[in-house]
Amino acid sequence: MTVQSPTAATRPVDLFGLVALLGGACAMGVSPIFVRFAADAGVPAFASAFWRVALALPVLWFWAVAEEKRAGHGPRPTMTRAIALAGLLFAGDLLLWHIAILNTSVANATFFGTTTPIWVLLVSWLIFREKIPRAVPIGILLCLAGGLALIGRSIELDARHVKGDLFGLGTALFFGLYFFAVQAARKTSGAARATFGLSLITAPIIALFAFLHGDSFLPDAPQGYVALLAMALISHAGGQGLLAIALGRLPTMFTSFIIFIEAFAAALAAWVVLGEALAPLQALGGAAILAGIWIARPKNDTSTRQSMDDKPDPA
Repeated sequence: MTVQSPTAATRPVDLFGLVALLGGACAMGVSPIFVRFAADAGVPAFASAFWRVALALPVLWFWAVAEEKRAGHGPRPTMTRAIALAGLLFAGDLLLWHIAILNTSVANATFFGTTTPIWVLLVSWLIFREKIPRAVPIGILLCLAGGLALIGRSIELDARHVKGDLFGLGTALFFGLYFFAVQAARKTSGAARATFGLSLITAPIIALFAFLHGDSFLPDAPQGYVALLAMALISHAGGQGLLAIALGRLPTMFTSFIIFIEAFAAALAAWVVLGEALAPLQALGGAAILAGIWIARPKNDTSTRQSMDDKPDPA
């Protein structure tokens, strides 16, 4: 698999890609609510993660067929090295996230998980030798401050949580590498085909860990089935599919900021659905995230290379 420098922070903003990024962030941001409903119905985290991926497969397959038919070419390969790598990295991301939650507080795991853009920046700078505009690290720091404000009152500094905190950082690293793998997969595959293929890798890995962990796979209440289906259709098919679209149209560095938008969307969803009111500090944190994203946004430059979606590809 050949991966060229994908970040190009001065690459022009693609409006459709930006909409896909925002939509994907919101779709993934509501997943904790579905996880909570599924857990209340007797389906633990690992099992719900499996259903999140597995139940989305039929939808992703039909989407891939329609996507390729619209593009006017035959089916693209479901499994390439980049897609397989993306599936392994996404499985690692989900597993490490749930292991982090089991070994530290949800707030700690969430905050350390938002360090994804830092890992993307380091890979872009150290491996791809990408020139990073000064605005990008400034935007990351502002977003991290905003993320800390969103969950700061729940952060726990405890030596007993070091293991879980490290798993949280591992989650961010795997998710950051996942961006590069999906971006590479999008050079030859549409968004739906890439997401479908990587899901075929992720689902059995998560199923194995859920089985070894002793998780119950079937809900004991109707709301559990609804929660699992919603998680699959909205958070995975919708969220990961839209993220794949964005990775075909936007710089990887900027796309990694989805983790901050997702955290903000999760806080808003908890306020609307669960009645968890936003404190003034949390609202200020959300504003800081939006400001950081605005500062780090790609600047229009007609000399930059075209997005791969300028090729005959519907997404």
